Amino acid sequence: MSNTTSTPASTSYVGRFAPSPTGPLHAGSLVAALASYLDARAHHGEWLVRIEDIDEGRSVAGADMAILALLESLGMVSDREVVWQSRRKPLYEAAAQQLGQHAYPCGCNRREILDSRLGVAPDGAAIYPGTCRHGLAPGRTMRSLRLRVPDTGADGVTFTDRFMGTLTQHLALDSGDFVLKRADGYWAYQLAVVVDDADQGVTDIVRGADLIDSTARQIYLQTLLGAPTPRYLHVPVVRNAAGEKLSKQTGALAVLPGDEPAAVQALFDAARFLGLPMDRPGTLASFWRAAIPAWSAMLAEREGRTSP
Repeated sequence: MSNTTSTPASTSYVGRFAPSPTGPLHAGSLVAALASYLDARAHHGEWLVRIEDIDEGRSVAGADMAILALLESLGMVSDREVVWQSRRKPLYEAAAQQLGQHAYPCGCNRREILDSRLGVAPDGAAIYPGTCRHGLAPGRTMRSLRLRVPDTGADGVTFTDRFMGTLTQHLALDSGDFVLKRADGYWAYQLAVVVDDADQGVTDIVRGADLIDSTARQIYLQTLLGAPTPRYLHVPVVRNAAGEKLSKQTGALAVLPGDEPAAVQALFDAARFLGLPMDRPGTLASFWRAAIPAWSAMLAEREGRTSP
């Protein structure tokens, strides 16, 4: 199977930032938020915020509202009503039904999958060996719902990343049949994000490079569901002194709301990480006046074209 992304047929641009409310926004997340916002504004498009709380067990009470308040204090406000994944479960159920025979019940637990020794996918998940592809073994009950990927040789998915160029991933080798609904009853990220992007008409996805290994799975799901494939742009992730991706698990400090100079400094630090050619401004208004054309100029240089 091969699928190559292209510029969406529509001339309109819809981008989004989709944080998980597992804690406050940190510097790494702010980089992704800023990149997505600047790209939408540079293309005179819409910018949406979606709260990805489908994994309700990891959500921290109040974190969603704190994230929204911080974004607003920095000058980033969703152009449409904010949506929460936890309130959209019927959409995911309908999509799973639409997948029909491409989806199947799996009775394997995590230890059994690890013991298969097929290795680990680039995103850290164990590669599934296909144990339940042809039906549950006697005495087994369904633990999760999986998506059947094409066999090796037909599993290539090619896409163009606006930062990283043309990439090809192989689903059978890199992930195996992947989870749509988890053993704990929660819908999986891969299905929820594809359904939400299609439902919201997202044309352009700008996010951290830590998610690039999910792209092929999402494009395959888009194909099966008859959904359009957005353009992708994956920006570098912020790392700590040990070289680890900056995250709540690696001790990332929260970006805290404060006065205007603190807000400008947080945004300028994120812009500098993204490589934007700009000097430190003195106000939020002057930051945005400088940052949007700086983003356009940086992209134009990378892509060898005229700024949008």
